[in-house]
Amino acid sequence: MPASESFRIPKHRSHVPTARQRVRKALADWGITDELADAVTLLANELVTNAVTHCKVSHSQIKVELTVDDTELILEVSDPDRDRLPRPYDSTPEEEGGRGLALVAALADQWGCRQEPYAKCVWARFDLEGVQAHVPATL
Repeated sequence: MPASESFRIPKHRSHVPTARQRVRKALADWGITDELADAVTLLANELVTNAVTHCKVSHSQIKVELTVDDTELILEVSDPDRDRLPRPYDSTPEEEGGRGLALVAALADQWGCRQEPYAKCVWARFDLEGVQAHVPATL
């Protein structure tokens, strides 16, 4: 049975570090450390920052969900601005931002986005082949 961790944060930049810390703790609890934990935490930071920055729905919350089983780990970040799907952007060297989705594509084994009835979700999937993860027997 897969293990999962799900939480919501207010749509405000000051809560991005909280999301990053909660992701890091869940990964540590599952025995996922080193480069994989660094990559997942970095992408959680990028996706939450994108949601906080680009979601135009006032007073909303960002949902972060991690799911792990024996073969894969999935990170999902959702916000209620369902009609504004992210698009990769070729930023110039002079631009300060615009590299987040390129980073997601580089570090995740797969990534994508989907529209849900009341939200959009951006997800990243990581293969766990060769990774020693501890999936709790009971949730």
